[in-house]
Parts: sequence; structure tokens; C-alpha cells
Amino acid sequence: MTKLKCIVIEDEPLAAEGLEAFIREVPSLEFMATFPDALSALELMNKQQTDVIFLDIHLPKLKGLDFLRSLKHPPQVILTTAYHQYALESYELNVVDYLLKPFGFPRFLAAVNKLAANNVQSKVELTPAVNRQPSTVNRPHHFFNENKRQVKVYNDEILYVESLKEYVKIVILGGKTVVTRFQLGEFDSHLNDPNLVRIHRSYLVARDKIEAFTAAEVEIGGMKLPIGRIYQGQVQF
Repeated sequence: MTKLKCIVIEDEPLAAEGLEAFIREVPSLEFMATFPDALSALELMNKQQTDVIFLDIHLPKLKGLDFLRSLKHPPQVILTTAYHQYALESYELNVVDYLLKPFGFPRFLAAVNKLAANNVQSKVELTPAVNRQPSTVNRPHHFFNENKRQVKVYNDEILYVESLKEYVKIVILGGKTVVTRFQLGEFDSHLNDPNLVRIHRSYLVARDKIEAFTAAEVEIGGMKLPIGRIYQGQVQF
């Protein structure tokens, strides 16, 4: 098994130690180093492959999000912060997850599972995508506004859609995400795709991408999403 090489950029020593301990508990992750600020991490990143950054937002010298914007080809990033107000901005930068401090190992592991799903899907989907190119002409798709650009999303590549209040995060095969300004109900009506089913006030999922389900949750794209109580009697897969 190829391990994902991880670094931690965190200026609080106790938080950094906790993250290092969590990373060492996960067999698929390889801990490389901890840095107290983003600029210190650049030297290692320029010399060695870095697959994952656990990145604090409030850092000395250069803030975490500004550092992330400066990277031309950033690795996968999981943000760790005590401040919830940067969540929307961070998803627009395609972060894998947003961990609010303090968090325990189960929440950390949930973020890592997203990471693993992104990593596996990107490898699995790469070759078949080449073979599918000739058939993309008539595939249903929509363009969504993200960061002042129009991004094409094919309906049949959507795994699930998560509500972010005034925005939605569209999670796509291969680990890509698109964050665009829609309420979830409006998005559902806009696509009008019978393959998308509402399972929760915060989630739409693609029926044909569901890997497993119970009365309380759905497994899709390596994630477990809850089925809302008012939807439990309505959801049919």
C-alpha cells in the first residue's frame, strides 16, 4: 500500500503534537514533519513529494489560506482551525475537509477517509475517462459559476451535493468539488435529474453511486451521509 506523505503546518505545539499522533495511528498516512509557519514548509515541499497538508489558518508570517492560494499545484489540504467563518472560503479553494478545533480522532478519521476516497478515485477514474471522451457530446451537463468562471459538471459524474446555506458543494467522481451559489432545493430543481435523491435537508445523492445504505445513512464516495428523519419513509433506492 502506497502511503500518503503528510506534513503539519501548525504554530500551537500541543495541537501539532496531537495531529502528529493521529497521523501515526493511520496506516495509510506517513508523517513527514511539522512546521510552525507556512514559509518554513516550502523548503521541504520543494525537495520532497508532499501528498497532504494539515494546515492551520491563523499562522504567523503568512496566513494559511493565503499560503494555499500561492501554491500553483497544491497537494490535498485538510484545514484545522478554531474559526468556523472561513469554511465557505476554504471550500472555494478545493480543500478536502475543514476540521474545527478541538476535534477528536473519529472526526480526524472521517476527514482522512475523504482523503483516501479522493486518492483512490483519481487513480481509478483516470484511464476510463480517456475512453469515455467520444461519448461526452450528448451527456447531460451544466455550467456552474465558481470564482468568476463557468465550470462544466456532467450529471453522471456527480456523487453527492452538500448544502452550505447559500451555496452548495458538488462532489464529483475523481475527488473534485465545485462550490457554487445555490440553495439545495433550487439546485435540485435546476438539474431536474431523477437520479439525484434528497436524503437530508443538507444532502442530495446520486442513486447509481450509492455503495451501501441503512435506514439511517448512505455510503457514497467513501463517505457516510445521514438520512434525515423526515426523509426516512420517502427515500427509495
